[in-house]
Amino acid sequence: MTTITEIAPDVYRISTYVKEIDLQFNQFLIKDEQPLLWETGMKQMFPVVRDAVSRLIDPASLRWISFSHFEPDECGSLNEWLSLAPRAQALCSEVGALVFVNDGAIRPARGVGQDDLIDTGRNKFRFYPTPHLPHGWDAGVLFEETHRTLLCSDLFHQVGNVEASTDSDVLGRVRHAMETSQRTPPFADYMPWTPKTQRRLQELAILEPRTCATMHGSSFVGDGARALLDLGVVMKEVL
Repeated sequence: MTTITEIAPDVYRISTYVKEIDLQFNQFLIKDEQPLLWETGMKQMFPVVRDAVSRLIDPASLRWISFSHFEPDECGSLNEWLSLAPRAQALCSEVGALVFVNDGAIRPARGVGQDDLIDTGRNKFRFYPTPHLPHGWDAGVLFEETHRTLLCSDLFHQVGNVEASTDSDVLGRVRHAMETSQRTPPFADYMPWTPKTQRRLQELAILEPRTCATMHGSSFVGDGARALLDLGVVMKEVL
């Protein structure tokens, strides 16, 4: 079952729950003059995500298709979206464009650095490179500066068929998901703890997001800075 929920101004969460693995896969559509899709979902999910997007906009009008890092649930259906939307361009880290995306995408990606502004109309985005957070050399997050929404990929990963967003503390769920993964090969160590992890989370906390839009589980609405710092504590303890 796929659901659509507006979790922040212009930001629509498209969520598909897969019962067999007890996990939600979330994409986020920014409905604007230049529509942006954050996370594509896996290739086999393309039809249901496309149909959900079509309830909000004409999918062919997409301008940007963005994601954190090169992985099936992040960008597995990238070429399907590029084929459907003739003006769309992939938007990812400079490392991602150079090392992964431009080798496999049917059109060149726009690799962006931290100081680059992506103006979609009402919304203004900046991509923050976060190597190996959540994982992958090419990883990064996208921050919307007007309404302070952090599109944060696997950060705050939760399991279960949970509500679209919450203002309650989600760190208990996050801890449970991490502890479970650590006991479940091959998912153990899916998110590394490195000497730079704490600093990168602190840098994201400085942005003071109001909404943390996570790919698996509920988006958190509230003191995003505190939540990111607390996430660092949980990650250090569990990982």
